[in-house]
Amino acid sequence: MLTIKDLLTIQSIDGIKIIAGEQGINNVISIVNIMENPDAFDWLSSNELLLSTGYIFKDNPELQNTIIKELAEINCSGLCIKMHRYFDQIPQNMIDHANKYGLPLLALPFEYTLSKVIAIINEKASGRYDLLNRKTLDMHNALFRIALEGGGLDRIASELSETINNPILILDQDWHLLHYTEIWHNPIPLDSCLTLSKNRPVFTRDFTESVPRNISQIKKSIKRIYHAKDYEIKCRILPVAVANHIYGYIVVWQTVWELTEFDYIVLEQASTIVALERIKAREIEEVKLKIRQDFFDDLLTGKITSSDSLQTLCDLHGLQSSYMYFCMVMNIEPIELENLEDIIDRKYELDRIAKKCVDLVYDNSSKAPGEITCFYRNNRIIILIGQNEQKPVVSASEAKQFANELYSALVDKIKKTLFFIGVGRQYKNIASLHKSFTEAHEAIRLMQKFNSKGDVSHFDDYSVYHFLGSNIKDIELEDFFLKRLGKLYEHDQEFGTSLMVTLDNYFLYNQNVSEAAKAMFIHRNTFIYRIEKIKEILNMDLKNSEEMLQIQLALKIGKLLHKE
Repeated sequence: MLTIKDLLTIQSIDGIKIIAGEQGINNVISIVNIMENPDAFDWLSSNELLLSTGYIFKDNPELQNTIIKELAEINCSGLCIKMHRYFDQIPQNMIDHANKYGLPLLALPFEYTLSKVIAIINEKASGRYDLLNRKTLDMHNALFRIALEGGGLDRIASELSETINNPILILDQDWHLLHYTEIWHNPIPLDSCLTLSKNRPVFTRDFTESVPRNISQIKKSIKRIYHAKDYEIKCRILPVAVANHIYGYIVVWQTVWELTEFDYIVLEQASTIVALERIKAREIEEVKLKIRQDFFDDLLTGKITSSDSLQTLCDLHGLQSSYMYFCMVMNIEPIELENLEDIIDRKYELDRIAKKCVDLVYDNSSKAPGEITCFYRNNRIIILIGQNEQKPVVSASEAKQFANELYSALVDKIKKTLFFIGVGRQYKNIASLHKSFTEAHEAIRLMQKFNSKGDVSHFDDYSVYHFLGSNIKDIELEDFFLKRLGKLYEHDQEFGTSLMVTLDNYFLYNQNVSEAAKAMFIHRNTFIYRIEKIKEILNMDLKNSEEMLQIQLALKIGKLLHKE
């Protein structure tokens, strides 16, 4: 086992001196590395001796102090600076900080190359690995045995926490809590600073966003400071990853014990075991999800015809077969998804957004007019809302009110994404839910046909369009339109007028000339003149109820045929 004290006695690098931080003279050296990059802290590990010419911090006292502090916190063995390259003497502020934090600060004679020093020290240090390897192998076997016996994340976390003597949190890839283990003598308890609700975010967004996106490539734990109340808590974060795909994170709440080299190795081994657990859990969940998806697919397509089967399946999947239900469908259209060329990357990003949408739906479920069941299929979020049959029927306006509140929450929380929410009608039994699902889809289809910017619509808003488009051939619709409004449409096309829009607003505002004129930003008299011109072109009396009905139908057909 090579220490800083032993290093000072090696004859082949005679002349190396300790300048400050003699409290750490017994620090163990496991490996030697060169530090010439100020952003390298995330890549360092404990018991590492760092060699440097000092170039990166030669003119920056603040960085000099930060480096001493960071290396001490990582439990590096020490910092050795090659003299007379950029420093004739080591700055006093570095000496003061090294003494303060107990980090050995050494001076290397100019005549030694860094590569030669590395070779000499590594040769001397190699003997200590036998004992360390035996200890880490025992720990690996213990963790692997827990996984084989089906101990799960709770036993793995407990074993890991006991070994490194610090509280542990295991999170999923979205930083949601999977499991945590507390230690009774923790001076800053987890629950005093964090919300420890399973499957919910634990840390602040600022904290999680400070973690590099390429952390899976670092393959070591990195240090981050979590600010909570009056505390600054040192956290060590290790990705749970396989082939650069992140399945989650292990976070060490480092408030009890400074981590040793053995602890860091154990963390890396635990990361692999946790990754296997996450893969296994995902496989099981996917099987359950497939069964659940098959049920909902059959339910929403009306394939379940047996009332007994429906009752049993509803009980199994958490639905109330006696409730009245209606369906909401939400289409998600991420604007920047096309920038991702890789199909797998696109699907992963879409899944991430869809999961976030589902979470937001449940976050707003207290405002819903009934009990919510929510899940997603590709770019669609499907929301089933049920209520006891003894309660009043949910009106279209009540359903739309909840949909609009949901839409506002989505737009606020998830940027650069278009949302179309369609709402179907409520039915008195769950066997008819497939009708509401189809209606919600049709509302979205017609909404997208008339508006591409995202919005909320109930099927009743477009029921006339649905009836016309589904039951009458296009050639017949065209004929009806031309007979009633063909002359007006041709006049607009020839003279660039907007008489069709004027007529549409006339009916939209229930023939209230003042309101319609105000909506079009024109004078009331101008609007009246246009209406008279319309009567003249069509040779019709817009007060005749039969003629008014035909004109309104023709206007809707015009929108279906894009003759506006």
